Amino acid sequence: MNPIESILSRYPLMVLDCALGTEIAKRGFDTNDSLWSAKALYERPELIREIFEEYYDQGADLVATASYQATIPGFEAKGFSHDESADLIRKSVVIAREARDASWSRHSGENRPKPIVAASVGPYGAYLANGSEYTGDYSLTRKELADFHAERLALLLEERPEIVAIETIPLLREAQAVLDVLKDTPEASAWVAFSCKNGKETCGGDSVYEAAKALDSNLQLAAIGINCTAPQYVESLIKEIVKVTDKPVVVYPNSGEDYDAGSKSWEGSAANYEDYVKIWYEAGARLIGGCCRTGPEDIRKVAAFRKSLIEK
Repeated sequence: MNPIESILSRYPLMVLDCALGTEIAKRGFDTNDSLWSAKALYERPELIREIFEEYYDQGADLVATASYQATIPGFEAKGFSHDESADLIRKSVVIAREARDASWSRHSGENRPKPIVAASVGPYGAYLANGSEYTGDYSLTRKELADFHAERLALLLEERPEIVAIETIPLLREAQAVLDVLKDTPEASAWVAFSCKNGKETCGGDSVYEAAKALDSNLQLAAIGINCTAPQYVESLIKEIVKVTDKPVVVYPNSGEDYDAGSKSWEGSAANYEDYVKIWYEAGARLIGGCCRTGPEDIRKVAAFRKSLIEK
């Protein structure tokens, strides 16, 4: 039984974490860099741990590591050796696990599952740092994408996270590529979360219905869903996914603001996140959290909704 299946066998909903990159920026850390949040792995690791502890304290059953934009080539471009870069990627899991253990020592008596750690695997577009995770505008083949992801995934798995979060993926073939690599570790499980441009399609133009259908038979895949997508599209996307799979649906949208890849800034106004949580649950989502521009208050809202379901 994978960890998601284990938790959902005992609880009606799994509470995910919220943003890391935009949250550390809110707290004064400069993320305007090709490494984005991964820069904090060597400049401010204590800030990552502080945010993770707060997320766990607010009720998150899981946090995703600060490895979304962490790659060997990315760190080497900053002057780190190969071995130093590898250590930073492993360290991302260690920080999350330490935060989990510290928080759980305070909350183990509560009616909630023991939290877990997800190893974040962001898309090739995140490494390019040009916003292409929101366009899918890269032409690598499935094999080339698998080769790109292989070393980082192996390093993350060395630290034995409970699950892998393959996230903000704009292209079906990239999701398939990472899962191709995951076959080398048959005991590992993962979810795939696509970035989407509307209520039917991924950012790269794949049908979400067809993508979920293509991934459904993968035995290592514990959940399929959506992240870093505008909240207003998510209900429709959930309904597309549940048509073709019985796997749990995972959703962690952004705040609804618009991202400017050139200036690496967010514009517009945020949605009232709380309004959506019940809608997503009723549409079929069973893992709910937040992505860019969401934070601790949003976790509290999801955790409170889960509590209301338990107490019914």
